[in-house]
Amino acid sequence: MLLTKVFLLCGAVLGGLSVVFGAFGAHALRNTLSASSLSAWQTGVQYQMMHAVALMIIALLLQRTQIALLGWSGGFMLLGVVLFSGSLYGLALTSLRWLGPVTPLGGVAFIIGWALLAIAILQINDTV
Repeated sequence: MLLTKVFLLCGAVLGGLSVVFGAFGAHALRNTLSASSLSAWQTGVQYQMMHAVALMIIALLLQRTQIALLGWSGGFMLLGVVLFSGSLYGLALTSLRWLGPVTPLGGVAFIIGWALLAIAILQINDTV
């Protein structure tokens, strides 16, 4: 039950922050970032929002089932947001090039999270 609440809360916070970050990029950063940096920023925002919604769906599934893979799936999606979106935000705002290799690690975390979600869904019995 605690994990359900954590994922719902994280999904809500990440979703709200993605709206804030999207607006910040569209207004405050539009004239200060290069086109490629702004594009990276927007990609981070989009992936953050998608995975915020996915976390909330995982939380709702956890409420109805006790499939452990759902917790792992949500954990990998959270890690993906931090690594993928976080590194894109950092790359867009700074000259810290070491963040570049972090982005694909976040992508791998997303892929693992989605794969675990698919396997967990296959484990749900038809009475759910």
